[in-house]
Amino acid sequence: MFSSLLSLLSNDIAIDLGTANTLVYVRGKGILLNEPSVVALVDQKGSKVPYAFGAQAKMMLGKTPQDITAFRPMRDGVIADFRGAEEMIKHFIKTVHKQKPFATKPLVIVCVPSGSTPVERRAIQDAVEIAGAREVYLIEETMAAAIGAGLPVTEPTGSMIVDIGGGTTEVGVISLGGVVQAKSIRVGGDAIDESIISYVKRNYNLLIGESTAEKIKKEIGTANIRETNDSPMEVKGRDMITGIPKEIILTSADMIESILEPVNQIVTAVKDVLETAPPELSADIVDRGIMLTGGGALLKGMDTVINEATGLQTFIAEEPLYSVVLGTGKVLDNFNQLKHVLFRQE
Repeated sequence: MFSSLLSLLSNDIAIDLGTANTLVYVRGKGILLNEPSVVALVDQKGSKVPYAFGAQAKMMLGKTPQDITAFRPMRDGVIADFRGAEEMIKHFIKTVHKQKPFATKPLVIVCVPSGSTPVERRAIQDAVEIAGAREVYLIEETMAAAIGAGLPVTEPTGSMIVDIGGGTTEVGVISLGGVVQAKSIRVGGDAIDESIISYVKRNYNLLIGESTAEKIKKEIGTANIRETNDSPMEVKGRDMITGIPKEIILTSADMIESILEPVNQIVTAVKDVLETAPPELSADIVDRGIMLTGGGALLKGMDTVINEATGLQTFIAEEPLYSVVLGTGKVLDNFNQLKHVLFRQE
């Protein structure tokens, strides 16, 4: 009774605390925040204080003066900088948790990679509690993505989900409200961006930044030779030999070669989970296929590559970028019925 009263007096929230973006879902209201997971701190009299968050901070990456530091506090789906993560989470919670009369602190559900360690999970839980949560629950990203993609996770049938995020790729087989088999690899959109940066550096002696690599990936990136973009792209950077800015032309064919390694790692993870899944659930997966979620699902040809490697039908979720936060939000909206998929790190 008391817990229900607290929920009425607060805006309980679900957080997809991603390496690239943080999304916040408010109970009964939907997704109210979608911002890059970036924070900027300014040095004031020897101490770092918050300066900017989200999209505003992302615009500062690689462009700040000496007294301002802009960075991503999340790496590979877990906290890399506790202070930065705490300040960012606190700001995002404050942004969506509009104060009501007699408002109380919110209950928060936050996603964690299935391959994260107890120490990493505890760090996320602690950061959210310090940022102002009344109570914190964790949910594995594979489960959240499957719920958000509309898979029948509570039924006695096998569903396979592949969530390709910014820092990690989560592969899981789910049945009866639990993760039966899962694998988490620290390869995702960021690893693809880094591969593009390395390729351009190695083949064209040109230095480019993360933002440029991400733009290249979105415009001409492809994982399949038969799904190329005929329009070449002009790319600007700094010549490694002369130190002078210059421009080169890249094509989709360049992209296939540059991102081959991270794409192969994702495919291998999918195969590993399929090979270890129980036979009865494997039969269900043959019938139902594989569901792709996350920003990496939007990489052209990714579904085709997985389909050809496994021989299984591969689908892209209706809203791949929002599957994890929508799934977490669905658990929040149906807390009593789906509470069994949540846990706390003691």
